[in-house]
Amino acid sequence: MSKAQFTALSDFRSHLAGFLRFSERASRAAGIMPTQYLLLLHVRGFPGRDWATVGELAERLQSSPHGTTALIGRCARLKLVDKRRSAGDARRVEIHLTARGQRLVERIAERHREELQSLREVFRVAYVN
Repeated sequence: MSKAQFTALSDFRSHLAGFLRFSERASRAAGIMPTQYLLLLHVRGFPGRDWATVGELAERLQSSPHGTTALIGRCARLKLVDKRRSAGDARRVEIHLTARGQRLVERIAERHREELQSLREVFRVAYVN
């Protein structure tokens, strides 16, 4: 790799760390923990439907199913998500956003979108030729 590639990668990692700190502050400012925001984001952004299973969320969070279940429980107590048994398979639990959870994730995500806009060049190219 060239010096320019290392410089681009270093810049990317530095800006990524800054974005993650921004995300944590934005979540806390909205009154929830960063992991709670991520759970809401992954439910809202799950491809093809408006809900996700515990296993799917664990995979997206890169967490254990046990840890994800505990996180879902905390979000349910805050009335951010609902847990529902699947009509097609009673063994499966579907996690849905409540209206409150949807409003909150949309508000926080909008702040993230604005921040990402300011970083679009950095995230576009981590390596240069």
